[in-house]
Amino acid sequence: MVKTDAEGRPMAVVRGSREWTVGAEPVRWFERVNWWEAERRMPKGLSRVDVEVWQVQARLGRNLASALTTMEIVRDGLGGGWRLREAVADAA
Repeated sequence: MVKTDAEGRPMAVVRGSREWTVGAEPVRWFERVNWWEAERRMPKGLSRVDVEVWQVQARLGRNLASALTTMEIVRDGLGGGWRLREAVADAA
């Protein structure tokens, strides 16, 4: 689960029972979806072929002494949900 601000920027990532608070300005980009690798046809209702990806640096809870962990999260274009693509823990 991802908590966002009013503009849709990630502010926190809830993973398991832990909340990771974004501690640096998140970076957003869009990527082309290779839907044909998983589907025989373009999924119904999918009018675009790009997905929104955010890279965030987050720390466990609100502890400013906690090391930042870099995460890539992807927003589902159809349902608006999120999935974690990758998390690189510096010292988590």
